[in-house]
Amino acid sequence: MPLSVRAEQLLKTLVERYIADGQPVGSRTLARACGMDLSPATIRNIMADLEEMGLVVSPHTSAGRMPTQRGYRVFVDTLLKVQPLASGEVRKLREELCSTQDPQGLIECASQLLSEVSRLTGIVMLPRRDEQGTFRQIEFIVLSGRRILVITVTEDGQVHNRIITTERDYTAAELTEAANYFNETYSGIGLSEVKRVLLREMQQASDDMQRIMRLAVTMARQAFGPDREGGDGFVVRGESNLMDIPDLGDIRTLRPLFDAFNTKRDLLHLLERSLRTSGVKIFIGAESGYEVLKEYSVVTAPYSIDGHLVGTLGVIGPTRMSYEHVIPIVDITARLLSSALSSGERPDRLESAGL
Repeated sequence: MPLSVRAEQLLKTLVERYIADGQPVGSRTLARACGMDLSPATIRNIMADLEEMGLVVSPHTSAGRMPTQRGYRVFVDTLLKVQPLASGEVRKLREELCSTQDPQGLIECASQLLSEVSRLTGIVMLPRRDEQGTFRQIEFIVLSGRRILVITVTEDGQVHNRIITTERDYTAAELTEAANYFNETYSGIGLSEVKRVLLREMQQASDDMQRIMRLAVTMARQAFGPDREGGDGFVVRGESNLMDIPDLGDIRTLRPLFDAFNTKRDLLHLLERSLRTSGVKIFIGAESGYEVLKEYSVVTAPYSIDGHLVGTLGVIGPTRMSYEHVIPIVDITARLLSSALSSGERPDRLESAGL
């Protein structure tokens, strides 16, 4: 059933105090902080109703209450007032991203900035390729600054994106011709076999190799090659920040999450789900569907290159995170990264976008 105005205000106050202090909130504290003229007895009655609705819970060792996962969800969806970032934080994000031109460096920088500004863990998804799949087609799209967006499609419909940097500029016609050659030659072949063939053809390349064949093989080899981070997945920064949070500081609590950073599978699935949505998405506790994240919240947003969605970035922290601060950090970083990847080294485009 819908909450009354008083119940909404008390739940909002309780969640905000619990996020700030990490301690169950009692009726006397709520009476002082809620801004309403309510007696402790009235507050206790409303709290009992909220507890019956599954929005708050009272630990055995305390007379106070704390929000449940469902309580956090109501707070985020209906009661939260997102605060704009301080101008200094926006300036830091913009200047750091503007100072990096290499696409991979931009992604690594974004993850580091998410961590530094949120004081939690930053994560940025990299394009992933399933080498067990079968290659269907490839497309090369011209970006600025001698960069090419490579879109690879497998037979099962998976789409993978990657940015490569070339030694010279290419026209759209040249790239179309190269893609047509590559598709005619390799469509229907397993991705792992395509990679082996690319390596062999580059080693056997001679001066009389057809120009367009050389171009197609060279760019495709970059697209199918390893990332600097040691494989497709994501870039994560600020893991140690979680160790400074009292709720999570025990390494036994954090070890499953740190293991997930290494194995990557569950986190990648979550980031890929976020890529299919628009705007900021928030997973609170078990909402992610993964046991390893049941004690955490993940705030994500997709980023794009010239209008093409290519990845997801986000912040991982405790469910007791400052949502009103983290949400705009993730949102603005996604927009800044999209602009930086789309416009290369041109900071004027970031500022003209109001960032």
